[in-house]
Amino acid sequence: MEAFLHGMILAFGLILPLGVQNVFVFSQGATQPHLVRALPATITAAICDTLLILLAVFGLSLIVLQFEWLRIALMSVGILFLLYMGYTIWRSNPATADNNEALPIKKQILFALSVSLLNPHAILDTIGVIGTSALKYSGTEQILFTAACVLISWLWFIGLTIAGASLKKLDSSGKLMNIFNKCSAIFIWATALYLLSGLL
Repeated sequence: MEAFLHGMILAFGLILPLGVQNVFVFSQGATQPHLVRALPATITAAICDTLLILLAVFGLSLIVLQFEWLRIALMSVGILFLLYMGYTIWRSNPATADNNEALPIKKQILFALSVSLLNPHAILDTIGVIGTSALKYSGTEQILFTAACVLISWLWFIGLTIAGASLKKLDSSGKLMNIFNKCSAIFIWATALYLLSGLL
């Protein structure tokens, strides 16, 4: 039980701060015409987090980080995706989201993949914190620790999607969502520039 509680607290602490992934999942809940339409982004983000957690616990992701060229390639692709996603969110019009502005399923999945798997900070956090903490446990305790981290991830993204959808209901004019979109785009561009500075 200690391992399970440790995993829950640790995962919640890592996932709570505002990040590109959180912003994207929340925005899909708020811009899709129905809550169900936002699920591709939610499920993709949760699956990616689950994958990163499993890789961190079993130490496989450490192999990837040993290759500098691979790290640079991932960061470069991630920066391009973030710039494009920021542009898309900036141009979106919440007032017409029920018509053509909501992202289609393929774009939701693509963007969710990019902000989940092409974010070096998220990868390093998962490896450095969850991966290292998992070394404390073995056998059943390690499974409980891992399960707790995965559970919190899924519950968090589902909660973010519901929160976004709730905001949409309260904001029928779309003004609040328009402000949120502009701020989100700026935040995403700033993240891309920060990542770019790490390559220079």
